[in-house]
Amino acid sequence: MGATGKRRVGMTAAVIIAALAVCIAAALAWYVGNSRHGEERDLAKAVAAGFVEKRARVEVSLAGEATGSMIEAVVNYAEGPDNGPALVLVHGQGMQWEDYARVLPDLAQRYHVFAVDCFGHGESSHDPALYSCEAIGRAFKSFAAQKIGACYLVSGHSSGGIIAAWLAANDAEQVTACVLEDPPFFRVTPVEMQQEPGCFAWKDGFMVTHAFLRQGDVADPTVYYAQHSYLFSLFGGLQPKIAEWTAQERSANPDAHLTLAWVPHDWVRGLYFYDDFDVRFSETFYDGTWFDGIDQADLLRCITCPAVYLKAKTNYGEDGTLLAANSDEDAARVQQLVAVCETVVGESGHDIHYEVQAPKTFADAVDRAASVASAK
Repeated sequence: MGATGKRRVGMTAAVIIAALAVCIAAALAWYVGNSRHGEERDLAKAVAAGFVEKRARVEVSLAGEATGSMIEAVVNYAEGPDNGPALVLVHGQGMQWEDYARVLPDLAQRYHVFAVDCFGHGESSHDPALYSCEAIGRAFKSFAAQKIGACYLVSGHSSGGIIAAWLAANDAEQVTACVLEDPPFFRVTPVEMQQEPGCFAWKDGFMVTHAFLRQGDVADPTVYYAQHSYLFSLFGGLQPKIAEWTAQERSANPDAHLTLAWVPHDWVRGLYFYDDFDVRFSETFYDGTWFDGIDQADLLRCITCPAVYLKAKTNYGEDGTLLAANSDEDAARVQQLVAVCETVVGESGHDIHYEVQAPKTFADAVDRAASVASAK
């Protein structure tokens, strides 16, 4: 090869390397931007679709409908445009109404959506006296009477799915249909979560928050979680680094949501709203008081409206830990106990309404429940 040919080869190689460098830089910029700003973009689309954050005040009986002391509480929520039947969305533990931002623009096209913050989350009241399924259920029943004043559909995710079931059973005259998105039925009390082979929520969530509340060295629950997370321990030697980055970001931005731009967002999304979460809420799952006065089987038997039960794929870790909200056997009990129930088992993880391929599955489940209800 002559000198001219060598120069051409060299120039071609330089162009290819430069193009690869540009592509890598662009990919890194997209990755960091998505980790740092992806949730903000989803929320901006929800706002553009007409969602407005509001607050309501409700009176909550702490011991029952007719007896017991009453407490005034704030329910923070986002309301979308009135484009159809009312739909109440109840998020899971550690989240807040913005957790649904990705699906809100689509749902707003055919529903009048009310996405609420549970007590101890977001801008709703942070008061441990309210941290039980019954108290939250009664509050949301009052909220629906006050702000909707008519029949409504309800959908809840994770522990929010249990609250949705409570509403379907205890506000039966108003709830026309419900969607139970991967709720941890029969794997939610301390005894159930600790039965062999062990449960992810217990190991990664409630054991960690319980330990945090009983120590005094680390003031920030987000940092403590990063240091002691069962999930992060599965990443080998990365846990100390993730904990270090978490501490640095929380120190620099104590009032902001945690992003950790260099860590895959799905790994740390459970911590994104932790700055607005009262971890004393989790303690009620550790000691079992969240479920005081409730029999899970009886609750499910009392649901008479059509229900769609979304069950994420059941997985087990190498150590045998159940890496799912509940087992296939638990899910079969849910199907058996709810009178009119369609079970949909997906390949997604726990956050069905959020995961890239799964939001349509969630929206289809809401539409299916609404369709069956309207046909009754």
